[in-house]
Amino acid sequence: MSRQPVIVGVSDAPTHERGRALPGTHVLSMQRDCANEALAEAGLTMADVDGLAVAGMWGMPGPGAMQPNLLTEYLGIRFPKWLDGTNVGGSAFVLHAGHAYEMIKAGVCDTVLILYGSMQKSQAARSLGGRPALFSNQWDMVAGLPSPAGAYAMAANRHAHVYGSTRETLAEIAVATRAWAGLNPKAAFQEPMTIDDVLNAAPIVDPLGRFDCCLVTDGGGAVVMTTEERARDLKQKPVYVLGHGESASHVNINYMPNMAHLEVAEHSSKRAYAQAGRGPKDMDMAMLYDSFTITVLLTMEALGLCGLGEGKDFVKGQRTAPGGAFPMNTNGGGLSYCHPGMYGIFLLIEATRQLRGECGPRQAGNITNAVCHGTGGVLSSGATVVLSNAKD
Repeated sequence: MSRQPVIVGVSDAPTHERGRALPGTHVLSMQRDCANEALAEAGLTMADVDGLAVAGMWGMPGPGAMQPNLLTEYLGIRFPKWLDGTNVGGSAFVLHAGHAYEMIKAGVCDTVLILYGSMQKSQAARSLGGRPALFSNQWDMVAGLPSPAGAYAMAANRHAHVYGSTRETLAEIAVATRAWAGLNPKAAFQEPMTIDDVLNAAPIVDPLGRFDCCLVTDGGGAVVMTTEERARDLKQKPVYVLGHGESASHVNINYMPNMAHLEVAEHSSKRAYAQAGRGPKDMDMAMLYDSFTITVLLTMEALGLCGLGEGKDFVKGQRTAPGGAFPMNTNGGGLSYCHPGMYGIFLLIEATRQLRGECGPRQAGNITNAVCHGTGGVLSSGATVVLSNAKD
């Protein structure tokens, strides 16, 4: 009996009005609806779920501080065998997939539901500014560093100083991502965009402008994982989770070991590649957390998709856009599709759909292997998974 962990169902919540949740939606109903849709896609029901992983910023202080407990109750899951409420920022759901891999493989549970929901746009509920200057925040917040944009701007300036990347380099990433969003009817922003549009956009924190920064939207999603054996009786062709890794280094940007090198991503991806028996050169596409354009540049270098300092040439000429040599962030990413505050689950959802070949106009050719990498905090945590539609 094969206990190889696989993904068998995914779902993302519908939105309208540039990323606003549909009328009548709340943060729990959004997660319930995504869960039911992902389970139905697989041919499963809530009664099959015996593992649950969830993270978010909602309901805190209050019941949201114990999100696995609340979702267990709300969804009617009967005595789950495994729970995970780990929150390391936007990378959490990629990390959850890795944890679920281990639990499924070890026989602790058989069917895991990974969930996320956020109403940050409708409720204006997530603001990182104006927080008390506690712990390490006492040094940067009180000095006026805007969070998180200021932290990422510092990394962008450092990378430019060390490796020669430019605002045009970052604009290549924003424009390519928007081109993918134009092929995704669910994307909040689909209008075509040019390099000049990015360079001439309203400045946020030098060198980052408006289009270098992720959206503020509502949104949610679900991922269902089970065993290869169980998947043989289900509706969907399985997507194999072949390897995973995770790491962290700091909370505030002033404690990041090297602002020009995303070392947490290097560490997490090396473990993921080793476990998967595949390396960066085997990847046909990448889904990389794009909270800011600089996040993508740092991540692709750290994951070995190109060498340190080579990202500026890797993205040149829209190489990661539709029709380019290396498809990346094919749903439009956090820059143009959605960003409800914690984006990592959407990396898994889109990669799964691409590997199943069901993305229509934005299908990125014949894809066999994909790497997903989530970033949390201010380049603080990293989680990587390697997915494939071929086990061997």
